[in-house]
Amino acid sequence: QVQLVESGGGSVQPGGSLRLSCAASGSIVDLYAGEWYRQAPGKQRELVAATTSFGTTNYADTVKGRFTISIDNAKKMVFLQMGRLKPEDTATYYCFVRARTIRTTGDYWGQGTQVTVSS
Repeated sequence: QVQLVESGGGSVQPGGSLRLSCAASGSIVDLYAGEWYRQAPGKQRELVAATTSFGTTNYADTVKGRFTISIDNAKKMVFLQMGRLKPEDTATYYCFVRARTIRTTGDYWGQGTQVTVSS
């Protein structure tokens, strides 16, 4: 059983920074990929950033140049460094990983962490 726990969310003023962390636990052998999604009230969940264990990254146009995703396979963690935050970044942020466990390979979601950008 794989569990993901996000942390690092909170309230910040426009222009500020936050670092989200996603810790994976369970019988994990490898994290193949890590992604961050967000969902604002009344909107669909959208992909914010994605990375793989090979180091490739992909970002939504709305966050390019402001957010940085990284994966630490040794610690089984995925991070999202967010800078120059804007009110439109306000949302619940969800961590997603594709992981290989001792029994299978599967996709897993965290419970979400709230990010609020407001003056």
